[in-house]
Amino acid sequence: MKSWQRVALAMFTVGWGANQFTPLLVAYRDELGMSVQTRAFLFGVYAAGLVPALLVGGAASDRWGRRAVVLPWVALSPLATVLLIVEHDTVAGLAAGRLLAGACSGVVFSAATAWVSELSETGAGPRRAAIALSAGFAVGPLVTGLVGQWAPRPLETPYLPHVVLGLLAFLLVLRVPGPRPAQAVLRPLIGLPDVTRGRRFLLVVAPSAPWVFGCAALSIAYLPGEIGGSQSGALAFAGVLAGATLGCGVLVQGLARRLDDRRPLLAGQVGLVTALLGSAVGVVALATDLRWLLLVGAPLLGGAYGCVLVSGLRETERLSAPHERGATVAVFYALTYLGFGLPYLLGAFGGGIPALLGAMAVVVLSLVTVSVAGRRPSVGSRA
Repeated sequence: MKSWQRVALAMFTVGWGANQFTPLLVAYRDELGMSVQTRAFLFGVYAAGLVPALLVGGAASDRWGRRAVVLPWVALSPLATVLLIVEHDTVAGLAAGRLLAGACSGVVFSAATAWVSELSETGAGPRRAAIALSAGFAVGPLVTGLVGQWAPRPLETPYLPHVVLGLLAFLLVLRVPGPRPAQAVLRPLIGLPDVTRGRRFLLVVAPSAPWVFGCAALSIAYLPGEIGGSQSGALAFAGVLAGATLGCGVLVQGLARRLDDRRPLLAGQVGLVTALLGSAVGVVALATDLRWLLLVGAPLLGGAYGCVLVSGLRETERLSAPHERGATVAVFYALTYLGFGLPYLLGAFGGGIPALLGAMAVVVLSLVTVSVAGRRPSVGSRA
């Protein structure tokens, strides 16, 4: 196995651990009678660990090297899952496990993305990192949803595959070389790289980045909760829906790279248009109250997720200087994770079709902003 494949497997494993919790929210409701507010808290506390770790982890890997930063957090990822198993019936224990999983994700997603890029031939790194991450996001909830639906002890058994895979990934990535940076990077660990305050980053990368996970959240978190009807097999359906959405996000990334090779930002623009189409299917699903229509919209929203992710990562790589790449990628990922707040934002505006139409209007605005600002070619790392 090549070195970049070992690091990509670590990203896949941590991505699995990040998203495996989502379909099991149904099980916590059914088995423990957990309230909507408590489940929302446990879903959101992950981000509280993720975002600071993203920003600090990327900068730390620029200073001390990718390997030194990534290895400990790959090891902690299965331990976070063990905590979810052991403390399966306490809110405080589950919150601690989710918080640790978020911290592992933040460090590994930013630092390992830069590491995969450095171990890959020019241009291939962002796509490889995005595929590994997206595949973990897709497979994790699919497996836990299906296992939780039919296996005994649904609050514990679904987590066991990740524990085994996490230990394997750690042993494999131990053998990957990761020398210290050739020159010391003395930029503060807490702070933003200069390029992230530049015009092109703010007008081209930032407007589209939240729609990476915004599209995923629409498909797997918002739309299912807005549709009534029979809830039989809800846990399995949640897993399949998440797997279909994020799995399509993986499959489309080869096409996204070819689109980006043809013209920078084209993949992101196609992704935003596809997000509008997937949202339109969601409007129809809400209007007709037909749950199966969500499986029609899932590939569209997943495709949008994959295209915007690859486009944003590649543009971030083009803009960033090598010694700041980890920190710049971390800022991009932090912006993408703002999309996980979309279901709550839509709920605050009353939910249903009107809120979804409002979200579609914002997608249109993002598309126009990126298309107009993106006409100017990027020049250097401070364009």
